[in-house]
Amino acid sequence: MTSTLRQTAITVASSMIEGASMAAALIGGAAGAYLGYQLAPADWSDGACIAFAGAVAVVGAVAIDGLADLVLAPMRRLMWKNRSTVSPSTGRTSAPAPADTLEQALAQVVTATEEDAARRAASAAFRIDDSDNFLRSEDRWRGYEDGEASFYLAPGVVLHHRAERGEYKHRFTLLTGDGEQPVAITGMEQIRHHLAARAAGLPAVPVTNGGVDGDKDDVLDDDLTGIHAV
Repeated sequence: MTSTLRQTAITVASSMIEGASMAAALIGGAAGAYLGYQLAPADWSDGACIAFAGAVAVVGAVAIDGLADLVLAPMRRLMWKNRSTVSPSTGRTSAPAPADTLEQALAQVVTATEEDAARRAASAAFRIDDSDNFLRSEDRWRGYEDGEASFYLAPGVVLHHRAERGEYKHRFTLLTGDGEQPVAITGMEQIRHHLAARAAGLPAVPVTNGGVDGDKDDVLDDDLTGIHAV
């Protein structure tokens, strides 16, 4: 949902909530007035009956509005939260309040750096993933305060991203926790190859473009025949 549509939806929902609150108060007042008039003693004058009905109407309106507020309060809080955390112009989360101490400022910068690293990794993932629904998901990336990020693939297997800002290069590396050498990743087929090999209990020789290692990869691909769905 775009920022404009979201803001419109929030405005409409807020108007409906307030309209419901007002309607509840009116209904409570009308019901109170009717009951008050009906319950007034028969020997009272018309003026006294009307005054009594008016008093009961006020009590009814306040009571019903209070009950409605209990129901509508969570919705009001949700609308307030959405209004306060989303900028109407960008649709992004608003910046935190200015820090009071150096420690708070450092914590804010660390958080921003981690978010920046995760977003950069997801944004750069198009270089190796054109599916647009896997590596390019920001929620799956975890950023770190050194500007690097990681993407959990499977137990013991993580895709690592590092950006070389001076050269505008993005490097993706497959890391494992069992002592294997890191593998430079330039395409999704390499990740598939590595995971399929691990699933089959075979040496996870990285896919290459040829040469001596390419001969090894050909042998491994033969061994992996039939398990591509892993």
